[in-house]
Amino acid sequence: MTYGDGIDKTVPELKLRMEDPENGDYVKLRGGSEDEEEGSRGESSGCSIGSVTSVWFWVKLIFLVACVGVLAFVIIKWIGPFLIEKELIPFIKWVRSTFSIPVLGLLLFASVALFPTILLPSSPSMWMAGLTFGYGKGFLLILSAASIGVTLPFLIGHLFLHKMQEWLKQYPKKAAILRAAGEGTWFHQFQAVTLIRVSPFPYMIYNYCALATGVHYGPYILGSLVGMVPEIFVSIYTGIMLRTLAVASDVRHSLSAVEIVVNVLGFCVTASATIVCTIYAKKKLSAMQSEEAETP
Repeated sequence: MTYGDGIDKTVPELKLRMEDPENGDYVKLRGGSEDEEEGSRGESSGCSIGSVTSVWFWVKLIFLVACVGVLAFVIIKWIGPFLIEKELIPFIKWVRSTFSIPVLGLLLFASVALFPTILLPSSPSMWMAGLTFGYGKGFLLILSAASIGVTLPFLIGHLFLHKMQEWLKQYPKKAAILRAAGEGTWFHQFQAVTLIRVSPFPYMIYNYCALATGVHYGPYILGSLVGMVPEIFVSIYTGIMLRTLAVASDVRHSLSAVEIVVNVLGFCVTASATIVCTIYAKKKLSAMQSEEAETP
């Protein structure tokens, strides 16, 4: 609307709706465009969906932590003592009476270093290292042995390089994550290898396939050791917890309520940290895979 002073002023458009007395529907007399209304509806629905998704995520996370806590309590209170008394305590006594500490350390070092080469799990040896040597010496023993355990398959992979490359071509989707570790700069390879180690991808298979992806040894060995740190600490903690329970069962001393709570909380924190690291690693690997796919 134009006024006499030469200044144009626009009156805001009003949206009016009246109810039709015949059918009860609302009739729009004047208002904005349909696109504006649909856009506002879409924004409101998007916000509601996002809030519901966020709430549902926290509900699932709390439920998961609660389930882990209950499971840990049941294991520590009933299942654990039975297995410890019948299996673990006799095994520990046999090991300590048969092997000296230096010989036991050498055997554990050899098993952690060689088992991945022959596709055998080394977690029980890591538990025993934590049980026997604790955090400090146990961590150094496992980390030094693991460096050999991931190096030997990498070197042996030279003998099967062409077969590994053919195998990766047969499974392009599964191999895309591994190939992402062999591309880019030195730091990119280091980051990708670290994430692969933290993720639930079978690490013994990756030991042999790594060379076929073109990753260099430097970022491979460093990323492998950094990515294995969470697993090493979880294994050492498991061994120390087993030792605590074994000592309590051997001397016929039941754990107090405080000791049970501390062990349950420690188990929950360790399990939760492992789950969070695994989820984060999977998301980062998926993002890296998507970036590689979009790159021409």
